[in-house]
Amino acid sequence: MTTLKSRALMLSVAILVFLLGIWELSIPAQKAAEELTEYEILMGSATPKAGVPPPSEIIIKVYEELSNPFYEAGPNDKGIGIQIGYSLYRVLTGFGLAAILAIPLGFVIGMSPLMYRSLDPFIQILRPISPLAWMPLALFVIQDSEGSAIFVIFICSIWPMLINTAFGVSGVRKDWVNVAKTHELGVWKTAYLVILPAAAPTIVTGMRISIGIAWLVIVAAEMLVGGTGIGYYVWNEWNNLDLTSVIFSILMIGVVGMTLDSVFGILQSRVTYQE
Repeated sequence: MTTLKSRALMLSVAILVFLLGIWELSIPAQKAAEELTEYEILMGSATPKAGVPPPSEIIIKVYEELSNPFYEAGPNDKGIGIQIGYSLYRVLTGFGLAAILAIPLGFVIGMSPLMYRSLDPFIQILRPISPLAWMPLALFVIQDSEGSAIFVIFICSIWPMLINTAFGVSGVRKDWVNVAKTHELGVWKTAYLVILPAAAPTIVTGMRISIGIAWLVIVAAEMLVGGTGIGYYVWNEWNNLDLTSVIFSILMIGVVGMTLDSVFGILQSRVTYQE
């Protein structure tokens, strides 16, 4: 297994180096093509375009930004660490509120066929709605961009956790529940001692899906509401035509998303059991 992992890592590095090499070597050709249009630009028959930066410039940008990630030089000039911190705060707050509601409600739906049939129409209507469609209503009602972004994260996080929790609870083996009844355990003890451990892998899977969706949505939400956050950072750098910073921020979004997924992946492996 270790040999397989090391070989996979070496192959991944080789693919990365190959792709970056192609990218780096393609930039001179691109610059030459841009120089051919300089005359057209001067004559007013074309508009100047910002070229895609080579990987070497992006690496320099990564070093500059990460060497001082928490600087603050004004309302629109904050380090990448501060921007990611704002985004993580909104994501984790909305995600936490969704978990507080979705997991207990999922238990109720999974344990009660009556509640499942009663609430299923509401779930099926609300679940397909895009989280960003709620943003105008949230801004009107809450009248605060920070609270509206958290509300959107709450909305997008609740459905995977709710559905997976209900599915995991309803799928617990009946003989385990019957054993709990034989020992005269109450509903709460049965839910805590029997159903929760058995359904935990499915519940954590729902949480893992939710945190991934939440991190995707917060970028778009922050582009709409502005102010702070990694989404606002991307949009602001695009308005400044700084493609190096745009690509750098995209990489940071990917790294943070991978880290969040890895954390829940570890948690999922801890609660997974063999029958």
